[in-house]
Amino acid sequence: MTAPAAALSTALADILADPDTAPLGSRTTAEDRQHLAYGLPGIALLHIERAAAGLAPWHRAHAWLTACARQPFTSGADSHPFYGAPAFAHVLTCAAEHLPGSYQRALTTLDDQIARDVLRHLAAAHRRLDAGRLPETAEFDAIRGLSGYGTYLLRRNPGSATVRTALDYCVRLTEPVIHNGVALPGWWTPAAPSGRLDTGRFPGGHANSGMAHGVGGVLAFLALAARRGTVVDGHHDAMNTILVWLDRWREESGCGPAWPYWVTREELRSGQLAPSTPRRPSWCYGTAGLARAQQLAALALGDTPRRLDSENALVASLTDAAQLKATTDDGLCHGFAGLAHIAARTAADAHPSTAGQLQALIPALLATICPPGTDPATAAATVVREAGPGYLDGAAGIALALLAPATRTPPRTTWDACLLIA
Repeated sequence: MTAPAAALSTALADILADPDTAPLGSRTTAEDRQHLAYGLPGIALLHIERAAAGLAPWHRAHAWLTACARQPFTSGADSHPFYGAPAFAHVLTCAAEHLPGSYQRALTTLDDQIARDVLRHLAAAHRRLDAGRLPETAEFDAIRGLSGYGTYLLRRNPGSATVRTALDYCVRLTEPVIHNGVALPGWWTPAAPSGRLDTGRFPGGHANSGMAHGVGGVLAFLALAARRGTVVDGHHDAMNTILVWLDRWREESGCGPAWPYWVTREELRSGQLAPSTPRRPSWCYGTAGLARAQQLAALALGDTPRRLDSENALVASLTDAAQLKATTDDGLCHGFAGLAHIAARTAADAHPSTAGQLQALIPALLATICPPGTDPATAAATVVREAGPGYLDGAAGIALALLAPATRTPPRTTWDACLLIA
């Protein structure tokens, strides 16, 4: 056990113990109340995982679930996997995994609503495909789109017709398209990474590689489904199409391979990536998330060389001083806690030749977050004050991401399933 990191995780959870007294701020309690990334559901996840691990009483988790449910949840077109009813369903599923028989009525209602929403999204996506239009990333990504929805439904009912239909869509998404006479990958979007048109910086759009908003999430969903035995026609070909694309745009950082956050139209035309400074190897964008997605795909495909390659890519990114210097916070989404957690998840599935290397890198990552001698209570108060209480960037996510690496114990719930890494 890495004691300072475990102590910091506990101190963060203690500050966020009671929804009536925790320092939440207006964003958490108002406009982002229902948001998994910033609001109450993400904090509830922390207390559910700690209760399931025997580190805290269940009444804390119940208090946060009650706080989440005090107001109606948004569903339908205004919701998505990280907002509204689907976000709460993810949290409730994590609790139900360890409380047999609990929350089943609520989950049945939520699952029915989510399945209807997914089918509406799929119908709209196929109409778009039939019309030959390019997608928005929100159609397919992990945060707002069908990769995120599909991964939730995969946990709940892996062999369901809705899951298979979502996988069929992902297969179709990987088919190339001809747009204005140019061959593009099916996930090419006409907008900028922000989701808005930007003819100055992104004329002709881009192909997003990331786990949060790009094809990395699609690859991970396909891989997770295949590992659970749910496979549709063209499933393996679709994974290989994405992997070949990533191979095409892989570049050597000097310490190992790295992947661009996205590919622009000019880069596609020239076949060359524009020069860039080293980028952080984060979950949302960067080598860590994509290495995990490729490892999952390699495991699903039985491709040992690719498995080793992806694991070694993660090792390289976590030992590259330039990439680590570009990592400037401790958060789950794009900080050191997220890197430690991905390293632990990847090591658990790694080939024996790389598992030990990954485990050996974790203490240094944890020491960056909580150096030896740090007072955990003081550090926790600083984290909550500066980063906020939330899941993706704040205290709840950091506390969760520290648990498995610090204790060398796998997560007891699937709290990170919404990240498409497990």
